[in-house]
Amino acid sequence: MPAVSPTPPSGPSSSEQSAANASVSTFSKPEDQDSSGPSSNKMVTLRAVLLALVLMPFNAYWVVMMEVTRYQGHPTTISVFFNVVFLFSTLILINGLVRRFLPKLAFAPGELLTVYIMLALGTAITGHDMIEVLTPILAHVHRFATPENGWLTEIIPHLPKWLTVSDKAALDEFYLGTGNLYKANNINAWMRPILWWTAFLSTLCFVMLCINTILRKQWTESERLAYPLVQLPLELVNPKTQIFSSRLFWYGVAISAILELWNGLAFLYPSIPMLPLKRFGPMQDLNTYITTPPWNAIGWTPIAVYPFGVALGMLLPVDLLFSCWFFAWVWRLEAVIGAMYAFNDTPGFPYTESQSFGCYIGLALFALWTSRSRLIFIVSSLFKPKVDLQDSHEALSYRTAAAGIVLGCSGIFLFCHVAGMSSMMILIFFAIYFTLAIAITRMRAELGPPAHDMHHAGPDSIITSVAGTGHMGRTDLGMFSLFYGFNRAYRSHPMPIQLEAYKITERAGGKYRPMFVAMMLAIVFGALCGFWANIDQGYRYGASVKIAPPNVMMIFGSEPWLRMKGWIATPLSIQQQMNNRTAIGIGLCFTLLMNMLRMRLPWFPFHPVGYAVSSSWSLSLLWLPLLIAWAIKMSLLRYGGLRAYRQALPFFFGVIMAECVIGSIWALIGIAFKIPTYAFWP
Repeated sequence: MPAVSPTPPSGPSSSEQSAANASVSTFSKPEDQDSSGPSSNKMVTLRAVLLALVLMPFNAYWVVMMEVTRYQGHPTTISVFFNVVFLFSTLILINGLVRRFLPKLAFAPGELLTVYIMLALGTAITGHDMIEVLTPILAHVHRFATPENGWLTEIIPHLPKWLTVSDKAALDEFYLGTGNLYKANNINAWMRPILWWTAFLSTLCFVMLCINTILRKQWTESERLAYPLVQLPLELVNPKTQIFSSRLFWYGVAISAILELWNGLAFLYPSIPMLPLKRFGPMQDLNTYITTPPWNAIGWTPIAVYPFGVALGMLLPVDLLFSCWFFAWVWRLEAVIGAMYAFNDTPGFPYTESQSFGCYIGLALFALWTSRSRLIFIVSSLFKPKVDLQDSHEALSYRTAAAGIVLGCSGIFLFCHVAGMSSMMILIFFAIYFTLAIAITRMRAELGPPAHDMHHAGPDSIITSVAGTGHMGRTDLGMFSLFYGFNRAYRSHPMPIQLEAYKITERAGGKYRPMFVAMMLAIVFGALCGFWANIDQGYRYGASVKIAPPNVMMIFGSEPWLRMKGWIATPLSIQQQMNNRTAIGIGLCFTLLMNMLRMRLPWFPFHPVGYAVSSSWSLSLLWLPLLIAWAIKMSLLRYGGLRAYRQALPFFFGVIMAECVIGSIWALIGIAFKIPTYAFWP
């Protein structure tokens, strides 16, 4: 079924996005399948769930090894996790062999998709912006507190002991690598905080699932959002499209694999020239060539051509592609203008994080506004048992989902209250957090941006930047610092993955309720796997000894406590607070204005999501690939029409899959032989 955005996008984006979605048809019914093979709409089965659970510890360990220990390859910093694509592709290959020789034992496409979803959720909760950040935070403050830095008197007394690790012997072994996790003392030191944080993160994700259950029908069936990022896994297993029989797909695989193999060998053997697909050294930074003021104020502007980034861009609407690279340069122009008029002497200018925060809030408000009729009907009918909410096929009834939100939020409130956080701060913090989560989920469902960082623009940063810290309690600041573990950035946020899982379930003909259970199981077990992988590698290598530069365990662990010390020592001035509020207002108003113009002017070329995501670290790396994708897509649509675009899609699916697979193989070779290897991203 074609997908149409509720707000008319500019140019050809609406029709070409419909064409893209049309290529991902729903799976054929069981009676359409060969009776000797698996039914296509079997999905959440016991064996699929067990397979995912078996793979999750390995997957978590692999992700932490890449992103933390080796610091080579960062799958959770982009919207499509390449480690999950690799595991999914490997399972498809193995399943193909099983189907050939033992067809009755082969997995159905839906079962493979269940494994994909569970691995994606496990990866998200383990990744760069959740447990990988949270784990060192729990230990760092006690290990590195000294009379000189003041943490012993100004920070530690205000932290709940049951949420941090304070055992000196366990911490010494963790940071020096002189012991192992599996000693009784070390297990006891970590057990209580890990179980509490697992319960908290699971409750947080449960509330997100309940919210997604209520939003799913409106966004998926009424507004028919496009869900670009679900196309790849669906295409790879869809028995109707049979993508593996497409020559264009294999051309894409071959080209991408050759490039990846060449650069992998060039990395190991310097006599082979490296193909300049990604940034290598300072010469790949445009700022190196621009040295004259005020133009040199553009800052870090890498020049990189990531083939998978170009291919991923082909799944996005034209107006979003244009807006991503256009606004990436608008942010740099702001810095140049600031340098020209000496505004950059003002601390924080141009207030990028505050502007981005305002933009995300505007996106959430606009998304909820467009869904207001449905939401008002649901809320007004919750206490009217005779009203049919037409939710019998949902994962939970809307009344149960609403009760789940209330109970989950109550659990979160109780957790924070027992930890000493003030009631008002709890309410404000999580109101902001879930608003941002809804914004990210909506933009992923509608447009599929390749990344959504939002560094240092979570509720912990925004509340303190607009209200100051002089009058805030130390316990509130301490909890803000602990919550930095899942608010440093939002690249691997689990909520959009949950809604995408519902979309995959719809396309595959599965049932939502079993998928809800599978996702919750993946979240709880994934959190435990994530903590285990991080802590084990800390003890194995020494969190402050053999972790590869720049040693993110030390960086992540120190950042919130240094920030808290700054909050206490030098609170923001009233003028700085006003500047941040103004920047938030500008971001919010500009976003709402662009959305209104898009509704009234079909030709309007700018998309507010491009404004929101383009200031991020990831988009700084991807601006050129997205520019290339925009040029290719515009040319295809202009000279070949929708048919040419649809026919070209298998080529780009092949590029994405091959780069993810070969890149993952290089990472595994490096881990197996304990050598540095080529990492295609970043």
